[in-house]
Amino acid sequence: MSVKTELRKFLRAKAHSLKPVVITGQHGITPAVLSEINLALDHHELIKVRVNADQREERQAMIAQICTETAAELIQAIGHIITIYRKAKT
Repeated sequence: MSVKTELRKFLRAKAHSLKPVVITGQHGITPAVLSEINLALDHHELIKVRVNADQREERQAMIAQICTETAAELIQAIGHIITIYRKAKT
């Protein structure tokens, strides 16, 4: 799934006022965290997640894992906060 530029801009603007709904803990990306992300995406389509990792490489790996395992598209990443989108199944 690839989000077009116009939709990406719209989603960034829409996500501006959102707060992170899932925060990764000290244990990283666990099945429980992925379950919560999937549940939030099912309900909202567009969410923010706080990825707690000290090193940039570790954070990038966690972001890639989240996007891969949830089939979500990364819209934006600023610091520790990522915005992801997955179209709802209708």
